[in-house]
Amino acid sequence: MVRQKLHHGWSMQISGETEQIPAIVPGSVYNDLLENGKMKDPFWRDNEMEALKIMDHDFIYTTTFTAEEGIRESEQVLLHCDGLDTICDVFLNGTLLGYANNQHRVWEFDVTDLLDEENELKIVFYSPTKYIKEEQKKIIVDGSEHAMVGFPHIRKAHCMFGWDWGPRLPDTGIWRDIVLLGINEARIDSVYITQHHKNGTVDLELDVDADVICDDAELSYTVTLTAPDGTVSSYQDSPETISVENPQLWWPNGYGAQPLYTVRVDLFADGEMVDTWEKRIGLRTMTMHIEKDEHGESFAHEVNGVQIFAMGGDYIPEDNIFSRITPERTRKLLEQCVAANYNSIRVWGGGYYPDDWFYDACDELGLVVWQDMMFACAVYELTEDFEENIHQELIDNIKRLRHHASLGLWCGNNEMEMFVDQWEWVTTHKQKADYIKMYEYLFPKILKEYDPNTFYWPASPSSGGSFDNPNDPNRGDVHYWEVWHGNKPFTDYRNFYFRYASEFGFQSFPCEKTVESFTLPEDRNIFSYVMEKHQRNNSANGKIMNYMYQTYLYPTEFGTLLYASQMLQAEAIKYGVEHWRRNRGRCMGAIYWQLNDCWPVASWASVDYFGRWKALHYYAKRFFAPLMLSCCEEGTLSQEPNVNAECQDIEKSIRLNVANETMQEQTVTVRWALRKNDSSVLKSGEEVVTVPALQSLWLEKICFPEADIHTQYASYEMEQDGNVISSGTVLFCAPKHFQFLDPQITVAVDGNELVVTAKQYAKGIELFNENEDWVLEDNYFDMNAGTRRIKIISGAPVGIKVRSVFDIR
Repeated sequence: MVRQKLHHGWSMQISGETEQIPAIVPGSVYNDLLENGKMKDPFWRDNEMEALKIMDHDFIYTTTFTAEEGIRESEQVLLHCDGLDTICDVFLNGTLLGYANNQHRVWEFDVTDLLDEENELKIVFYSPTKYIKEEQKKIIVDGSEHAMVGFPHIRKAHCMFGWDWGPRLPDTGIWRDIVLLGINEARIDSVYITQHHKNGTVDLELDVDADVICDDAELSYTVTLTAPDGTVSSYQDSPETISVENPQLWWPNGYGAQPLYTVRVDLFADGEMVDTWEKRIGLRTMTMHIEKDEHGESFAHEVNGVQIFAMGGDYIPEDNIFSRITPERTRKLLEQCVAANYNSIRVWGGGYYPDDWFYDACDELGLVVWQDMMFACAVYELTEDFEENIHQELIDNIKRLRHHASLGLWCGNNEMEMFVDQWEWVTTHKQKADYIKMYEYLFPKILKEYDPNTFYWPASPSSGGSFDNPNDPNRGDVHYWEVWHGNKPFTDYRNFYFRYASEFGFQSFPCEKTVESFTLPEDRNIFSYVMEKHQRNNSANGKIMNYMYQTYLYPTEFGTLLYASQMLQAEAIKYGVEHWRRNRGRCMGAIYWQLNDCWPVASWASVDYFGRWKALHYYAKRFFAPLMLSCCEEGTLSQEPNVNAECQDIEKSIRLNVANETMQEQTVTVRWALRKNDSSVLKSGEEVVTVPALQSLWLEKICFPEADIHTQYASYEMEQDGNVISSGTVLFCAPKHFQFLDPQITVAVDGNELVVTAKQYAKGIELFNENEDWVLEDNYFDMNAGTRRIKIISGAPVGIKVRSVFDIR
């Protein structure tokens, strides 16, 4: 098969205007306008409002091209479009090829009889904002209140129309490759590989599906398998099964290596090679372990027969302008996930099906992908046309992604079973019935045909479908938002032992340098107009301050307020994750909302739009560590402001727990101490413990009836092979009521390390450089009096500053 990319010579014009500007393909309208200086940065201050108005127009993309000789000589020529966003007509040499109406689909048009040597290709994109308004007049379909009315009418990334963390910037254009395909005799449509693991051998069953142009052609194929070490094995005569002896198994991050095998299928017609399919696969079994038990029903990823505790975050599009999402940017973000000890990632259903490079990186890095279908927080009117459209959308993406080692499961939608069950967004009984038809009949039926080997889950959250208590804490997966949306204290996490928490979160502001990217100095107050334009969750800035007053003293400096909000976020998520990891076996997943941002904004992300780590991401590195020591304390008055802070007649105790999420038994030394606020030790203990693989181990409870909650705290650490690998401290009152002494922290640079010294106890030490853009071995950590050495992973040690909870005042 011959391919000719059509990426050059494009121009774009706004319909009704005469000016044509150079266009980048793949790209988008917003990107082209920005590149040509025709619009202001939509992320700056409130420019979003003007940028949104642009989308009331239609847009015309045009190019002329010379068809290559190999293309013109082919028996069939297709115009193949990997991504048209979204409502458009496609013309070649003045002839209408067809109409596209789904961003998530592949579109192909037969141009065999229309192609000349010199050609004009024109694509007219129609206003997405006008489209949803007109469709909403015909029939009401509702969804998230944070998005534009009518957004479910269009098969386009829902979050482009706004979300409670994203702007209303519904971009449009040719967003993925557009090529000519020259086909002779036949082409490979897809190859499906089924793995059969038995007795130290993996049999690969191949289902090769070909599109045949010439019915008389005699088709055959060969298979080439390249092992991770480069060893090549070839198979002739159209084998249906090939065997791999001594297979190297693929494992999630933290459980083993990620070896990948390359499978190449060459298709022959009458002895002449006409097409090739080549992909990398991992040899593994992957499913969800669901079994009734004394707590309800288990729900855990099972890889190669091993049940793993899923640790990670929810992924959204990395930019509201999709052409800015590059392989390099995505790879860097996913590497930051591995640096924070993720083993899983959930692709949220309100965005898009990511590019191949996303899944390639997950394969290589060992990140198990929970893959939502692109349906979220909405209802849909299931007409024949809509069914046909989404049917092909699923087929296109299932075929594209099903070979990936990292693909853990397919999920029908985000938060729809739960809310449709409550009649949220639903305007007719038909729409509620359509829900069941789509996610519990049509989708499973499509997957049974195109990917029967990958587990399917109807919704997130769900207990299995049929509106059967979808957010049941004892079955399936749960979205838990009582901490944050429900204003419950962090301690509320400990009331629940979810089987798999796939969404829970807490907001914070980004750092000062990120705020500067969208504000003027006079905007830098969290209740200013511009700051509130970059906060899309209703009343969220006030919510942050509500939790702030329960926890910390009032920050009187803007940068300190941003820091304090990040400490709140990190402490909240830590409270939940550590609790669930201590109860491994009953709970088997903690995927927090959310990993990343699509623009600079106050949000639940742990890595901001510019890739800067918030406090939460450093905390995640610690609370997702394969071998982790955590502390379940009693006696804290944190977030209980109505309790008399002078009250001393409460139990003050700690109970330590070692969570071992490795494949080996681990022996460690655990130490604890009761200390004064100057770090001097009042009481201490030490214990050597052995923790079985893939288990958590509770240590005996330690009581401190004599402890003064305002001036004394507990510290704990875990050592292995002479190195402290996990540590922390705990207070018995709200930090605002603890009498911190000035820790007098100093920082010196020694090569690629920072030497941090504290004279007294310091909580939440933040180290930041001039641009707030470095990544350190550790940050936002607690420290007893003494010295620590912290490696600089990336970034320059220029303009170093330091602060801690002592400075929140």
